[in-house]
Amino acid sequence: MTDLPTGPIALHVSGFGTPLVLLHGLGCDHRSWDFAAPLADRFRLVSYDLPGHGATPVPTEPYTVEDLAQQLADLFRAQHIGRAHVAGMSLGGLVAQHFAAHFPALVDRLVLIDTIPRYTSEMRAAWLERAAAARAGGVASLTEMLLPNWFSAEAIAADAAGVRYFRDVLAGCPAEGYALACEALAAADLLAEASRIAAPTLILCGSDDRTPFVEGAHWLAGTIPHARVVEIPGTRHAAVLERPDLVLPQLREFLTGG
Repeated sequence: MTDLPTGPIALHVSGFGTPLVLLHGLGCDHRSWDFAAPLADRFRLVSYDLPGHGATPVPTEPYTVEDLAQQLADLFRAQHIGRAHVAGMSLGGLVAQHFAAHFPALVDRLVLIDTIPRYTSEMRAAWLERAAAARAGGVASLTEMLLPNWFSAEAIAADAAGVRYFRDVLAGCPAEGYALACEALAAADLLAEASRIAAPTLILCGSDDRTPFVEGAHWLAGTIPHARVVEIPGTRHAAVLERPDLVLPQLREFLTGG
């Protein structure tokens, strides 16, 4: 296990009420949750940059999804958060799955967005190839390849706000930080964790995301005891960035007890 300290993490907190901890996806940062700002009228929104992303330093050694979940538990203790809602997208969704399975007393309600418990063998190999490509050419060199996976053709053609953010955040993402995260994703295997999740769970996925993600979302919904899945129409992997207007009402309804 790699000890990931909470000291270098800069928290971004707004609002009042039950804490809602927000975990971003690969290559992104806390700003990917800016669309959730209206929820601050009911919840204390807590977000931060995962290791090697945004303002959080690149770790000095490899880490796992389990290490990220332990870091989150350490953050709960450091911030005196007794219990919270937890939402994670993509990479953050894997962290949220492991966290909810192993620290059930800390999780009230769980939201998993465009995430999966384990990647296929082909995708696991692709993560390692992408890590090597990031180290060789920088993360920005991957942008044009990644855009069609994350966004619909219409959003890319319109250069929508989410697309502009994605280009900007990848341009500033450290190559080693991105590569280490890719390697953590390649190694992740949370298939045995899903049935241990006790929290009521909302699973969101882009209706046009790649097949393993859509199938993974429905597998999670069928395996987590108290879960349901909602597909966001016309979106791919970055459903929250492309159609926040559709995602935000789903979050509000679920987190307020719907």
